[in-house]
Amino acid sequence: MPENATSPETASSVSSASVSPAPAAPKPQTVPVVAVVLAAGFGTRFDPNNPKQLVSVGGKPIVCWSIEAFERNERVSDIIVVVNPAVRSAVEELIERAGYPKVRMIINGGRERVDSTAAALGALADAGVPARAKILIHDAVRPFVEQSSIDGCIDALDELDAATVAYASTDTVLLTEFRDGRKVVRQVPDRPHTFRAQTPQAFRFDTIRRAYDLASADPGFHPTDDTRVVVDYLPDAAVAVVDGSESNLKITTMADIPTAERIAAERLGRPGMPPVATTTGGATGADDAFAAAFDPAAAGPVDPVTGAPANLSHMTREEAKARMHAIFAQAASRMGR
Repeated sequence: MPENATSPETASSVSSASVSPAPAAPKPQTVPVVAVVLAAGFGTRFDPNNPKQLVSVGGKPIVCWSIEAFERNERVSDIIVVVNPAVRSAVEELIERAGYPKVRMIINGGRERVDSTAAALGALADAGVPARAKILIHDAVRPFVEQSSIDGCIDALDELDAATVAYASTDTVLLTEFRDGRKVVRQVPDRPHTFRAQTPQAFRFDTIRRAYDLASADPGFHPTDDTRVVVDYLPDAAVAVVDGSESNLKITTMADIPTAERIAAERLGRPGMPPVATTTGGATGADDAFAAAFDPAAAGPVDPVTGAPANLSHMTREEAKARMHAIFAQAASRMGR
């Protein structure tokens, strides 16, 4: 057989390999894809003296894991981080150190989760984000969201105006009600139809803005997530379900830290489960500099738009708005709008 000839077996193998489908390329985006990372909670069930956004898991603050998930996704064009004013300086220092290029703005959140979402939507509206932009709202304390879930949300918005990551429930779910002062079972849904809501939750910008505008007029408006705002106030809007994962856990109490450390070790390729780090003063896992920065009494008055201390603001309200206008104008131009 000539030196460069291919045997029938090899030819068959080459032929078979050549027809294997290549991974589908991500769909190009024609509008901005904005990730809103909500890191404004205090987490009183975790440790009221130690904000869990700053707790280190696998050697990295929780909020950084979440930001980096969207930094790595090539279709996410912009990131907004919503923070509690008391930890703003610590989060700003983390972001400055890491140099995340997609983080466009850090803004102050509100008292409740929905207030933080509303603040982000207001900042985006002020910035002139397009009505059909894709907005992915993510809880910072879900640090291990899968790229497939982020991509699934982005893709789902090509077909519907809303989507949520969810994980199929392995337990039977009971719907209850109060009757004569006692909690009783009202309904037992079929298990194939029950899911545990996760984040990100994704929306076309005009859809989530319209839902929040309607909800703001309701004095009983107290939803715990953004999907419910759409379901309750835009009942005709279909919300796609995107596959979540068991690892996309929400860190709520200290009991969640060992599981989070195990997942972090797997992501980092480290054998075993690293111990939970502690710092002086009992701040579990937080860098000393950031734990020291957490001082609500020292936070002082802040600018309502830029969130910077009022006496140290580096950016006026108009400068902040102009900056965001320019950012989204450039993003839209790059994407052919």
